[in-house]
Amino acid sequence: MSDTFDVVVIGAGPGGYVAAIRAAQLGLKTACIEKRETLGGTCLNVGCMPSKALLHASHLYDEANHDFEKFGLSVKGLDYDIEKVLATKDETVKGLTGGIEFLFKKNKVEWIKGAGKFTGKDTIEVALNEGGSRTITAKNTIIATGSDVANLPGVEIDEKTIVSSTGALELNPVPKSMVVIGGGVIGLELGSVWRRFGSEVTVVEFMDQVLPGMDMEVRKNFGRMLKKQGMTLKLSSKVTAVEKTGKGAKVTFEPVKGGDATTLEVDVVLVSIGRRPYTDGLGLETIGVEMDERSRIKIGHDFSTNVPGVYAIGDVVEGPMLAHKAEDEGVAAAENIAGLTGYVNHDVIPGVVYTYPEVASVGKTEEELKEAGVAYNAGKFPFTANSRAKANLATDGFVKILADKETDRVLGVHIIGADAGNMIAQAATAMEFGASAEDIALTCHAHPTETEAMKEAALAVHKRTIHM
Repeated sequence: MSDTFDVVVIGAGPGGYVAAIRAAQLGLKTACIEKRETLGGTCLNVGCMPSKALLHASHLYDEANHDFEKFGLSVKGLDYDIEKVLATKDETVKGLTGGIEFLFKKNKVEWIKGAGKFTGKDTIEVALNEGGSRTITAKNTIIATGSDVANLPGVEIDEKTIVSSTGALELNPVPKSMVVIGGGVIGLELGSVWRRFGSEVTVVEFMDQVLPGMDMEVRKNFGRMLKKQGMTLKLSSKVTAVEKTGKGAKVTFEPVKGGDATTLEVDVVLVSIGRRPYTDGLGLETIGVEMDERSRIKIGHDFSTNVPGVYAIGDVVEGPMLAHKAEDEGVAAAENIAGLTGYVNHDVIPGVVYTYPEVASVGKTEEELKEAGVAYNAGKFPFTANSRAKANLATDGFVKILADKETDRVLGVHIIGADAGNMIAQAATAMEFGASAEDIALTCHAHPTETEAMKEAALAVHKRTIHM
């Protein structure tokens, strides 16, 4: 077993394992260091995939419990077995992580099981999971260690009563009540899961609306939808104390601008205030890798750091902490190392919130365009006027397209709707090719589909919708 490699990837999350596979495909001798007992990182093990399995199961239950009657369907004795729900989620994770292990073997990527640490710019010492250590030499290294849960000062997570996103995937029994601290993507997705299974969910968010960073019109409308579904939102509020009790926990919060405090007693508290780059223990200071003020690794356009031969991708560098962004960066970094031209267009990275309805966005928000002084036209089309959405009785939401006022080039697309996560791909593709709103408007869309709302929103940019 050789200890010298062309490429060593540290971390086997979506960015890391994809980078390793692509490097191996390009003929580079590749190893991937991962200390977790399964591949796939946070996303596959305790993030994207298990949460989507729970979201799907809980949506099916909620739909059968509340919406079937509208279609003349009757379900008697409807119930759920949370242990089977969790077991199905675990089987999904097992299949996916095992699939990556197969891909490593297929592409001849060596998986080194342990924790890696730089001892020099081209040497890495691995503390092996099985005990002992192994020192390897890397001509090139890609840091892809991802991110970790951001802690709330003074709040100790025990993954039972006070949980992070990891513990929120394992709740059994279903809590009768829950406070979610943070109204971002992860908090709303996991809060939705347990609300559908019967938990009373209260979201405490510091900002004036949920989903900070997204288009304000989307944020306001989506907040109203969540309230309609039975979720309680405490906006412009800050948590001042979380105290464990014999039966659960007490959460105290107060208005950001000052005012009387409120205390809620609940079974479970989910702390979901964001994530932070995971760079601890890598020995970056030993080789002098430069970091920014947010502990992210500084990189150039080719994902190289200031240390020759050392690259970084994914959650440890600037940009949205999204699995698909990390994957594209992993491919690009591997291709750059191989002498090709790897590139990622960071202006066209879609984001999706997998609640119901879904929320999806790509490109600039109206607020960002106004702040930058960009003149634009906006076109919006509601799903209430879309034939497929009406037939499915899923008319919540809309499509909004923002286009440059002078050139008509699409600058941003924002969707709330039942299939928003799939629909946003059309917008991202159009933007990647520099499409105008008119290009989308003149593209024939199949009928009846929700995607026709995209066509109509593009027509609305020039105030010529057909079906409204």
